[in-house]
Amino acid sequence: MKVLFIGGTGTISAAITKQLAATGYELYLLNRGNRNDILPPNVRTITADINDESDVAKKIEHHTFDVVCNFIGFVPAHVERDYRIFAGKTKQYIFISSASAYQKPLGDYRITEATPLSNPYWEYSRNKTACEEFLMKMYRENGFPITIVRPSHTYDERSIPLGVHGKNGSWQVVKRMLEGKPVIIHGDGTSLWTMTHNSDFAKGFIGLMGNIHAIGQAFQITSDETLSWNQIYQAIANALNVELKAYHVPSDFLDQVGEGYDFKGSLIGDKANSVVFDNTKLKRAVPHFCPTVRFDQGIQQTIDNILSNKALQKEDPEFDQWCDKVIEALESAKRSILLSK
Repeated sequence: MKVLFIGGTGTISAAITKQLAATGYELYLLNRGNRNDILPPNVRTITADINDESDVAKKIEHHTFDVVCNFIGFVPAHVERDYRIFAGKTKQYIFISSASAYQKPLGDYRITEATPLSNPYWEYSRNKTACEEFLMKMYRENGFPITIVRPSHTYDERSIPLGVHGKNGSWQVVKRMLEGKPVIIHGDGTSLWTMTHNSDFAKGFIGLMGNIHAIGQAFQITSDETLSWNQIYQAIANALNVELKAYHVPSDFLDQVGEGYDFKGSLIGDKANSVVFDNTKLKRAVPHFCPTVRFDQGIQQTIDNILSNKALQKEDPEFDQWCDKVIEALESAKRSILLSK
């Protein structure tokens, strides 16, 4: 099978690339070449900027593909461009959408592919929905062979998945844990969430490639494990071998005081909602799909890797100070109320 990935070195795509390279696929990656040094040796590369449409068209002029997947499509203009480039040149075009596009607030905590797409809180999610709508239109009207994939919160050995973090990622929260400082958990920590290791995501994704039952369809790919946010943070603290000092803060309060952190989208429009994903549709199309990486095991591998790699420890003193400020403000309010009795 001849496959082209647009991107191919990110959290989700790197695991797929690794698994495909080990099974004899003819795999091409089209990207700017910034991280191609980490690729398996048998992966072919096409160095180009996907936004330079004429250059890309020229470089793939003599190629046709069984599967093309865009891992870096975020707005309708991206998939419109891909349609112009790849219509007639691939048997299947896979678009990476997002489970965050599902209805908020939820009508039912159980999420299936039939759950409506409607997220008024997050522009990122609305753009993904618009991309899906364009692609489905091209499938219905022109036979463009599309498959839509909706990941949720997927992580790898380079990323610690959290609910509340700063602009530089999650390391500063881990650093706070190591220093014995309180860490902010949105809400009361009891809402439900799903964390998916990228190697498990890759199993489901590869099963959809070249799959006749996937054409014209949308699939979510997640773990079957459901956790509360308290359990997620506790698992991270256990992996660090430290005590978790959780400090619960209402999500709407974080949104109101977290200017610059987009908590309206990432919390109100996503992580503050309880979700349980039903992967029945995926398992019908890919009967062998079975996620096997339990979160406490996967996050231990992630923590071990990050602790041994200084390059992954990106500090964020501004976020650290913001956390202290939020916690002190709430503690001060408590003291004021108690003293007024």
